[in-house]
Amino acid sequence: MKKLNKIFTLVAIAIGATSTLQAQENNASIGLKGGLNMSNLYTEDVDDNNLLTGFNIGLFAQLPVSSSLAIQPEINYTIKGAELKYDTFFASGTGRFRLNYIEIPVLIKANLTKNFNVHFGPYAAFLMDSKITNETAINTFNFEQDIDKEDLNTFDYGLAAGIGFDFDNFGIGARYNYGLSTVGKERTSGGVTYNFPDSKNSALSIYAAIKF
Repeated sequence: MKKLNKIFTLVAIAIGATSTLQAQENNASIGLKGGLNMSNLYTEDVDDNNLLTGFNIGLFAQLPVSSSLAIQPEINYTIKGAELKYDTFFASGTGRFRLNYIEIPVLIKANLTKNFNVHFGPYAAFLMDSKITNETAINTFNFEQDIDKEDLNTFDYGLAAGIGFDFDNFGIGARYNYGLSTVGKERTSGGVTYNFPDSKNSALSIYAAIKF
């Protein structure tokens, strides 16, 4: 809960700064961004196994504080989850666990040079839907099934950090999202309390952006 309070404190500070910036003469801009996600679910340490490939797309605004610093709120549709390849005596194939979120990061963007920036800040995300799919080599056990949202936490939050390159109205960048909330809800069975799935989101995003 302390982590959650810190996240929302940062969000509140950023939103307050955004409101103040509206009265300044610096030029604000809006834009469209989208790209590729490489995501995973982790319990203790993040690794590069079981990566799920997805996409992200959304809108952003840049609200300058100075010539080298800006607040950048965004609203994105993003696909996260994990992928598992298996090969047993009975079957081989790929299982995928997809989580589709509306994600709202509020970032501080620092321009270290004219074309290079770093950005970081908190994000909050809301689960829209989730699916589990299975594909086998011989198409025998293929299926796609929706997961009941009641079995998962519909709210996710965490930290985001990345780098970007800006060229006039076009930019590219990479960002890492580190989730701080478990995907599965807390449950109790036989007097034992546990989370299932007891894992958190992580995602590396590569994106392109256009400012209007």
